[in-house]
Amino acid sequence: MPRPGSRLLELLIEHGIPERAARIYLVACRAGPQTASELARRAAVPRVDAYRLLRLLEQKGLLSVSGRRPMRLVALPPSELVDRWIRLTAERLRRMESDRPRLVADGQEELAIGDPDGPRKFAVLEGRPAIQALLKRRFGAAEKEILLSVSGFSLASAIDGGLDRSLRAARDRGVRVRLVTEVTAANLEDAKHFASVAELRHAAAPVSNRAIAIDRTGALVFASGEEGLGAGGDTQVALWSSAPEFLALVRQYHQRTWGRAVPAAARIVELEAPPSAVLPVRRGRDNAPFERLREIAGIGMRATGRPGLDLDVGGLIGAIAEEIGRAVAEEVEGRTPEELVRSLERYYASHGAGRLEVARTEPLVLRVTGCGACLPQSPEIGRVLCPRLLASVLKRRLGGGWEVSAPDPSRHASRGCLFGVSPT
Repeated sequence: MPRPGSRLLELLIEHGIPERAARIYLVACRAGPQTASELARRAAVPRVDAYRLLRLLEQKGLLSVSGRRPMRLVALPPSELVDRWIRLTAERLRRMESDRPRLVADGQEELAIGDPDGPRKFAVLEGRPAIQALLKRRFGAAEKEILLSVSGFSLASAIDGGLDRSLRAARDRGVRVRLVTEVTAANLEDAKHFASVAELRHAAAPVSNRAIAIDRTGALVFASGEEGLGAGGDTQVALWSSAPEFLALVRQYHQRTWGRAVPAAARIVELEAPPSAVLPVRRGRDNAPFERLREIAGIGMRATGRPGLDLDVGGLIGAIAEEIGRAVAEEVEGRTPEELVRSLERYYASHGAGRLEVARTEPLVLRVTGCGACLPQSPEIGRVLCPRLLASVLKRRLGGGWEVSAPDPSRHASRGCLFGVSPT
């Protein structure tokens, strides 16, 4: 004849409670509120093991704490426990009933995939849902490592398909997950997300072969996709194989790509905080960069609590002059100062930038008239922009360093602007 409580013990074990923990629970039901040491003694469980099992029972809600000194543990009444099981089972049945169409569709997809571990040692997968279904199943069964070599285009679709969650779960089980891809400004947020679920590296060159190796059990290679064959990203075909030669090739490719890649953290910093920043100004859309400047100034005022900021206009004019000088240097000619000045004379005349001529040869002095840079309300433009512009052209065409003196804009109307030129 079965012992009283043996059926309840079996049900506890069926619901995932270790046998010794189940016996502690039954003792607590019979004995009423007990201290942890009393329960360990009554259940004949070593104290060290008992404390671990008691914490498990508390987490499962089968024991609760009553009182403080001494702290006692009270068992959930068996009737309430059975009612809870009935309620949870009913909820699972309702969910399964409502999910029946999806479960049936998933089952049909799995059957369509075939058995990747069958005698043929390979399976052809057609369509993104079938590919992602197999990968989720394989990620869930991985024990040691998952190696991914994928293009940056694929990160968003992987998140949409829930593959990131499967990888996170594998990592939490202790599986090493290594992902090498292209980290760009376009997929930066997706890459940062994957950096939280895998060891991530930025590929030194575009990933030409999208492939995934899982333990030493098999590998998957994409034959088509976003940037490959097919009419679009949804037209995907992949090959899964457990053949040792196939798996070895995929692993070798990942190792080569991984070895040449750089840590994603460094790449992310490079994209988020570049050594230099460009503010593009385009004709017809010149309001946008100044709106950006307004935003930057606003950040500064909020950070400092100040009602205003004084920006260095001279520095901004100098940067503009350097950019203009770079563009002019690409259109003029000359290997000597004399040849370059003659070419600049023609450039100024043909571009409506005024007139440039040699006012003196020793030392070299240039005169510019009619350029319109010396505005009455902003005379600093002529003092800063023009000398920096000319120095930039001289440096880029002739090499070395060049100094160009600032003119006196107040005498522009009578004499033009004079610029003294000398090598440094």
